[in-house]
Amino acid sequence: METYRDQYVTLFNNGKGVAVIGISTDEDSVQANWARDAHFPVFFASDPDGKVVKLYDVKYPALNYAKRVLFVVDPTGKISHVMDPFKEMVGDSYTELAAAVAAAMKNPAQKP
Repeated sequence: METYRDQYVTLFNNGKGVAVIGISTDEDSVQANWARDAHFPVFFASDPDGKVVKLYDVKYPALNYAKRVLFVVDPTGKISHVMDPFKEMVGDSYTELAAAVAAAMKNPAQKP
């Protein structure tokens, strides 16, 4: 998340036309304190019951937390790119992410 914050302008067009939402199984109070203290310019959602984790099939088998998966959703609401797993320690992951965000903003899928 620190890289998202530190590269927000580059990766996410400084928030123009882009919403970044981090979803975690942590309780909302834990997330809110952490996000506030670290000055994150993104949104966070708490999923302590794992409903979103289950819906998007991103739970580690036999563990009670979500994998680090990244979904790029275009302006029409369609998932246009998935990084599963998102390898946050690999620099090329951020290059791929920036390209996916730019492509989604430039060429959103047409809704039927």
